[in-house]
Amino acid sequence: ETKYDLLVSNAIQFLASVADRPHYKNLFEDENILKSICEKVIVPNMELREVDVELFEDNPEEFIRRDLEGSDVDTRRRAACDLVKGLSRHFEEKITQIFGGYVQSMLQQYSANPTQNWKSKDAALYLVTSLATRAKTAKHGITQTNQLVNLGEFCATHVVPELQNFNNTSEFPILKADCVKYVMTFRSQLPPTLVTSAFPSIIQYLKFPAVVLHTYAAAAIDKILIMKDPAGAALLKQSDLAPVTEPLLMSLFGAFDFPGSTENEYVMKAVMRSFSALQDSVIPYLAHLLPPLTTKLSQAAKNPTRPHYNHYLFESLSLSIRIVCKSNPGAVANFEQVLFPVFEEILKADVQEFVPYVFQIMSLMLELHSEGNVPEPYMALFSFLLVPLLWERPANIHPLVRLLQAFISRGPNQIIGQDKITGLLGVFQKLIASKSNDHEGFYLLQSIVEHLPADALTNYMKQVFVVLFQRLMSSKTTKYVKSLLVFFFVFVIKNGGTALIDIIDQIQNGMFGMVVDSLVVKDGSIQKISGSIEKKITAVGLAKLLCETDVLVTGRYADKFTPLLLALVALFELPEDESVPDDEHFIEIEDTPGYQTAYSQLIFAGKPDYDPVAGIGDARTFLAKSLGSLSARHPGRLPGLIGQLEANAQQCLNQYLQANAVTVQ
Repeated sequence: ETKYDLLVSNAIQFLASVADRPHYKNLFEDENILKSICEKVIVPNMELREVDVELFEDNPEEFIRRDLEGSDVDTRRRAACDLVKGLSRHFEEKITQIFGGYVQSMLQQYSANPTQNWKSKDAALYLVTSLATRAKTAKHGITQTNQLVNLGEFCATHVVPELQNFNNTSEFPILKADCVKYVMTFRSQLPPTLVTSAFPSIIQYLKFPAVVLHTYAAAAIDKILIMKDPAGAALLKQSDLAPVTEPLLMSLFGAFDFPGSTENEYVMKAVMRSFSALQDSVIPYLAHLLPPLTTKLSQAAKNPTRPHYNHYLFESLSLSIRIVCKSNPGAVANFEQVLFPVFEEILKADVQEFVPYVFQIMSLMLELHSEGNVPEPYMALFSFLLVPLLWERPANIHPLVRLLQAFISRGPNQIIGQDKITGLLGVFQKLIASKSNDHEGFYLLQSIVEHLPADALTNYMKQVFVVLFQRLMSSKTTKYVKSLLVFFFVFVIKNGGTALIDIIDQIQNGMFGMVVDSLVVKDGSIQKISGSIEKKITAVGLAKLLCETDVLVTGRYADKFTPLLLALVALFELPEDESVPDDEHFIEIEDTPGYQTAYSQLIFAGKPDYDPVAGIGDARTFLAKSLGSLSARHPGRLPGLIGQLEANAQQCLNQYLQANAVTVQ
């Protein structure tokens, strides 16, 4: 009876923990005791009860949660399963022998009278799954197994034929779900040909209204599509998918029409995974599939209750855009036409869970446009993006910064023409004041410096540097110093070293010398810079500063040349310094009032790494050649400066010069 479930499951769990302890091993050694435990405790509690069948039909979500997601902690079945594992740790051979007999007799009962005895096969499948599982992972399913049965043979004899017989599905939906789950659970252990051949049959189960059955089918499709062959390529090739592409996509979208599955997260995840696996092969179907996806987006936006479903929905949209526009960037206009009305509704209604996703997809679409052209619908939104309320929510910050960066890189003339620089710098100032978001402020500032012409920024730049130094004085952190240094070098690459020195010295006479001593050279701050692109920017920027700024060679800052050159050689040759001062370990935690939606990054809307110095190959070569040019402009000056370096650094520098056939005189 159901009312004793907790008592029974606790009693069995107690037995399981006793069986698991080596020093109680002798209590269970007698074969008769083991047989009687198996017969009287394990098998009866593994059988499916009427109440479980009702759960399958009336509350499929709870059934899935228990059976697939492992929240069946206090059920009889789970307790019996744990007891099997506990006993088989010490008596694997005996237990395997006893249960081998049970499994065979259960399967024979089913063969004799399927209608009457279908629960026997269900119990046999459950028994095989629970006893055969030694270790499992979310990615690969079962990774270690017991030799109770030959899993491949068992699958070919008892599981695949059941999967291929669709006629009795409405009679035995639970049994079909068991078979789908078996293939999904043992996918890494079964012969690959068996998994590949079962795939078309699993697709057919998306067409049946039983929620558990088509959900299991979707979950299995998702898992099989990410399987790899021994060479590391996808197990299912395009040639395997081609014949089933149409039924796969149509059945997945059809499953949303069944009652109880309108927002089924497993089905949506399988849609995303199918798009990802099919790539270009999905393009012919997208014209038919996008309208239902956008309709689902509108419906979900009215009442977003399922975070996983919503996430996979946005991932599927991102994938569609990426796949189509990879070969035809102009097609982004079609997506904008379909998605903009829905996005505008979401932004107007301020659906907090969806706004960060909308910004990510808008960024993805805007980045597909050519430079020098931001379409009007985007520009119409620009002022709205600067509204302070949006920036109060942590989840919006990263996607919003990326979107503004897309505006700056694609439409610099529109930004200047419509007088938007002040608004952008206002956002920068707000971000730079926050310890947890200052890096985002630097991303924005770097885009502004890189893409907007220097004369458009003349009136603002001194104030920007004042703000940067004020923050440095008020709360200096390792992360902030790293970001600040990288920004200095981005500024040098774009505007030259003289411009950097002039602007810093405008704030206070001789201040550049203090910046070199206390920021660039002191404590090896340069060594703390991480990330390959950031390091390359630093190396190229520092080389340009040294070799293209005469004031460092013959002017008032000539004494800074050697320490800066030493810092650059150290950046090339010494390991990265990852140490963080003790008092900074908790710096990221800021008081965010109340509940905040977390930022969820869309994998398929990801931003490709951008390298502002992509035209420069190896930074050491760049330094060697730059020193060669400098030496030609100031003959006789460099050997003396290089001679002041430490011996090791001189040796490294000479290697760079020799490797590039550069002589310094």
